[in-house]
Amino acid sequence: MIINLKYDPSRITNAMKEVWGVLTPSQQNLFLKYMQVQKYRKNELIYRQGESPQNLLCLISGKVKIYSEGDESGSLGVGGRCIINRVLRPVQYFGYRAFIAGGPYVTAAAAFEEATVVAIPMQVVEEVLSVNVSLCRFFMKHLAVDLGMADCRVVSLTQKHVRGRLADTLLSLYNIYGVESDGVTLNLKISREDIAGLSNMTTSNAIRTLSNFKDEGVVEICGKQIRLLSVSELQRISRHG
Repeated sequence: MIINLKYDPSRITNAMKEVWGVLTPSQQNLFLKYMQVQKYRKNELIYRQGESPQNLLCLISGKVKIYSEGDESGSLGVGGRCIINRVLRPVQYFGYRAFIAGGPYVTAAAAFEEATVVAIPMQVVEEVLSVNVSLCRFFMKHLAVDLGMADCRVVSLTQKHVRGRLADTLLSLYNIYGVESDGVTLNLKISREDIAGLSNMTTSNAIRTLSNFKDEGVVEICGKQIRLLSVSELQRISRHG
């Protein structure tokens, strides 16, 4: 990780405009004084499950995955492997829920690809939250949205079969990251292991189900790139579980 990159403050504040717009000038200066800009390599750990939260994190560029690390008892994921709870795109805030809850991180975070992250100490954020109702409402809304998405994920991971779960994963990546200029290739290079982690299945099941989708003309696969040939068919598979 590279910390305190040379950066243009206006680029950061423009990226964080939703938060910046509800801060007073003195609060903006306080954030600028203590913020760090951090750059992570692909697959580099941002924070570890069980650590004490220290910072409000904001993804400025790149992609990040939030995941639960598996254990030998298999209590998390299939056979103890990790579950990818969600993936992030710019500009999203993360890492603060555990601090507000007064506990350690219950998940880990790592860069899906090279990522730039702004970190602001939670003590500074807490100081501003105590006097800024608009900032409180902003993070309340974000937590509520995250909770709603988590509820939908629970339904997908616990009530749908393998095909439905994999269809949901591909649709989620499509909605979050979009496609490249050809209109069909997911704007993300993703390993079979990460697809399995997002779908709560073994890697072998993910490979087999992707192969079935390919044979059915729903997707095309080229290494770590996936082309979605029929989003409507994925939606149909998702509805039928």
